[in-house]
Amino acid sequence: MKVLITGGAGFIGSTIASAFAERGITPVVLDSLITGRQEFTEGKIFYQGDIGDGVLVDQIFQAHPDIAVTVHCAALIVVPDSMTDPERYYRVNLTKTLDLAGHLLRNGCERMIFASTAGMYRPEPDLSVSETSALDPQNPYTRSKMMAELLLEDLSRAHGLRVISLRYLNPIGADPRLRTGLQNSKPTHALGKMIESYENGVAFTITGTGWDTRDGTAIRDYIHVWDIARAFCEAAARFDAIVPPVQPAGRTGYEVVNLGTGDGTTVRELVTAFREVVGDGFQAVDAPARPGDVVGAFVRPDKAWELLGWKPEYTIEDAIRHSLQWAERRRRSAA
Repeated sequence: MKVLITGGAGFIGSTIASAFAERGITPVVLDSLITGRQEFTEGKIFYQGDIGDGVLVDQIFQAHPDIAVTVHCAALIVVPDSMTDPERYYRVNLTKTLDLAGHLLRNGCERMIFASTAGMYRPEPDLSVSETSALDPQNPYTRSKMMAELLLEDLSRAHGLRVISLRYLNPIGADPRLRTGLQNSKPTHALGKMIESYENGVAFTITGTGWDTRDGTAIRDYIHVWDIARAFCEAAARFDAIVPPVQPAGRTGYEVVNLGTGDGTTVRELVTAFREVVGDGFQAVDAPARPGDVVGAFVRPDKAWELLGWKPEYTIEDAIRHSLQWAERRRRSAA
């Protein structure tokens, strides 16, 4: 059995590819390498190109007719960039997803697992989100992912495409075997900023301490990237049970499953976990919230446990440790 992974040379996609390979399933990687890294494809079947290139997708299926499912990770994902160049985000995340779906159906591949975002939800009063939470995307990135899901659901209704959409928030860490990790040497999320502060020997700034959370600091739902990869493997293994080939009356071949921790991690809790890994000498200082800062949200993963048998296995400390190890490996390779 083989699985086609679009965006399989990126942070998430490459980790998913390694997880499938460890289970004896051969990943076939399709990536333009605009943001992906060539070295993340080493040892894998790799095609460099665009998901909208129908001729290339046809060639892939002609060479690998045993591809059973497509994992669609290819996307642009940087929220600030989406604000300054929304056209590019809609073209890549929406239009090319439509193109890809047509290419897949033409080649008889009706199973897709879509890498999506729980950032499209409006948080409940307790800051949680579930599959039944209202959709309220706040930027072109999350809107483009929501719109891509709507079109995929319509295709499932009209043309028999079957889709499992996995929505999550904040992937961190690295492949535990350090085969892959974040491409960006200076990530903008809180953990990336902590690592940068630690490496430079300066205090980390906690921006905003008056939020309505358990300790006043913003909350995020950090998940180890390997746990995310495991969820994709489980979705593939259970695909036909979750989205049967023949749907009951009134249902489409589309299923949404959220991945999360169930309680999230506040910034102050992240600082505490970071100290558990690097030592008590790591300093943090409080500061006012910045314009545009948000309190955040966390995901309720009950449905993931029910349908996928999935819960996160790695701790936040594990993710910090692997992130630091990956950062050190990047430094050594760049030296």
